[in-house]
Amino acid sequence: MAWFETWFDTPYYHILYKDRDFEEAENFISLLLKELQLPAGSKIIDLGCGKGRHSVFLNKAGYDVLGLDLSKESILHNKQFEIHPENGDRQPELKFAVHDMRDDIYPAVSSAKVDAVLNLFTSFGYFEDENDDRRVFRSVCNTLNDGGYFVLDFLNETWVKKTLVPQEIQTKGHIDFNINKRIVDQHVIKDINFTDNGKKHHFYEKVKLHEPSEIEDYGREFGFELVKVYGNYHLEPFDPETSPRCINVFRKKSDCSSL
Repeated sequence: MAWFETWFDTPYYHILYKDRDFEEAENFISLLLKELQLPAGSKIIDLGCGKGRHSVFLNKAGYDVLGLDLSKESILHNKQFEIHPENGDRQPELKFAVHDMRDDIYPAVSSAKVDAVLNLFTSFGYFEDENDDRRVFRSVCNTLNDGGYFVLDFLNETWVKKTLVPQEIQTKGHIDFNINKRIVDQHVIKDINFTDNGKKHHFYEKVKLHEPSEIEDYGREFGFELVKVYGNYHLEPFDPETSPRCINVFRKKSDCSSL
């Protein structure tokens, strides 16, 4: 199995990343929604939704949201947040489903096309085969309405190479996570070693460092126009040398069913 098919379903993944800055994330999403100017009631897919916190936030902002993730454990956890309005109820809908982002979203898990697909906080670059990356763009294009937005929030390759910390220990509760990072063949590899209850564990993460031009090329190939690139979660302009993020805002400009 691929690393992400096992690691994301372990409790240790969520222990290691439990201190993520959710306030920063929600401020970022608020700024992004302001920029996109999506009308209330628009349909949004949170692609790679994890434990669903951002899907819930999007829903509370007034949007119908479908959160999708490969992790069965995460989606099982998220089911408690679902909102299914009764007939005539104007409350926005919130649903979750297990889904591999490489596969068709519409009509497999979404019965209607949507106005925006958000892939946030580095939920891309996991695949060895670049054709799998293309499949993601194709599936997103196929599920978007004409003029719909695809936001791909990714690492800035140059910044990662400049700032990589090779080794660190992160203590979460009673567990010391020994983390070693290296770059091999344009992939950031993070080895994660720790001991819990006398048992040693090893997991790893592997993310491809796509250059900004590669991501733009994928978008162009599948009928997207790149309308804006931001360099951080404050939505400041992208600088290839100093920006920590490469937040791509694409707009669907043509039919992609034949691509």
